[in-house]
Amino acid sequence: MYTSLELCAGAGGQALGLHQAGFKHIALIDNDAPACATLRLNNSEHCLGWGDIVEDDLNSFAVKDASNYAGLIDLVAGGVPCPPFSKAGKQLGQDDERDLFPAALEIVSKTKPKAVLIENVSGLLDAKFAEYRKSIDQHFNELGYKTTWNLLNASDYGVPQLRPRVNLVALLPEYFDEFKWPQPSQTPAPTVGEVLYDLMAADGWEGADEWKDKANSIAPTLVGGSKKHGGPDLGPTRAKRQWQALYVNGHLIGNAPPSRGFAGVRDGYENMPHLTVRMAARIQGFPDWWQFSGKKTSSYRQVGNAFPPPVAKAVGEQIYKALLTVDQMKDTSKVA
Repeated sequence: MYTSLELCAGAGGQALGLHQAGFKHIALIDNDAPACATLRLNNSEHCLGWGDIVEDDLNSFAVKDASNYAGLIDLVAGGVPCPPFSKAGKQLGQDDERDLFPAALEIVSKTKPKAVLIENVSGLLDAKFAEYRKSIDQHFNELGYKTTWNLLNASDYGVPQLRPRVNLVALLPEYFDEFKWPQPSQTPAPTVGEVLYDLMAADGWEGADEWKDKANSIAPTLVGGSKKHGGPDLGPTRAKRQWQALYVNGHLIGNAPPSRGFAGVRDGYENMPHLTVRMAARIQGFPDWWQFSGKKTSSYRQVGNAFPPPVAKAVGEQIYKALLTVDQMKDTSKVA
């Protein structure tokens, strides 16, 4: 079994997907207490066998603790913070204090894994960041890796929302040629109505069948927000309008599914229910058994900022396959 070190693990979306792809997590790092509680809860409840769950700033971890994992890690993976590159922000890139690419590179240099996977928002592919991407490639090259970038839409891997995310994969040269990006599924992603129908109908809401027919496309990208910005709702005005087109009231995150007699509580949103945290988690591709620690706002933020597990699994399987193919050839050569 190949091992991994998870950076900025959050609620564990990428970690879960990589676990399903076959990687064993030696350690997971995040600076958010509720997110770390979520990781501990699921690790304990579901006997995942994950190692250290480290509640720490990534810059601090890179300086103090990364060397402790040297020689133990096959894959360094993570979703470094997206605000420096998000089109919803100022796109300050490397001038943003939240840019953690340098910390990730330092961790890679100290742990020397066979492969690296880093995901971020699609804005990182904008022309204004071309030089920054080039500098990242150069840093990886200096550390002995070859790199490849790709934009993957979550809906291509069974997730009922578009959610375009940039993925950077770096591998040692001996593994690089064996890596291939995952191919999109031949089956269209389910609609919001198809995915959430049983949850919407769970408390006896008579309008669930009609709602399912109206919520007949995939979702807009969930927006989790940050501790400074964003709350228990489905994002800015544009996002709320997109959810309204799917007959969902995005002004709040609900505490429970709509019950018998529900008719909506806001003009223009008649018969439009709120999503609960569990519903949002399904939209992200989390299994229903995955639990979230913390109050509603914190739990939704963890969900909304997650990397969908099915996408992480698809990329992880391709990395695992590349590593295994080469290492098996090495073993065969040794035997010969």
